[in-house]
Amino acid sequence: MHEVRLYIMGRTARSKKAVEDLKVLLEAKHKGQYSLKIIDVMENPQLAEKDMVFATPTVVKASPPPQKRIIGDLSKSENVLAGLGLGLGKQL
Repeated sequence: MHEVRLYIMGRTARSKKAVEDLKVLLEAKHKGQYSLKIIDVMENPQLAEKDMVFATPTVVKASPPPQKRIIGDLSKSENVLAGLGLGLGKQL
């Protein structure tokens, strides 16, 4: 089981879209093989600071190492998977 964190800022339309896009992607490609934590940086700035998140939305594949991250648009599923090291040929 891999840990994936999504950092958002508030309950904006952009944040809601990022949550939806990532959930759809992970469920479609890696159902049941991940743990997803949604972190609002306005409510938990210390967590964003710990992971050195300076922009939202940011996705962090926290474990197993190496840590990988994607910043910005999450709608291009293949780019997100590849950027996180979770491409089609790899298991999450």
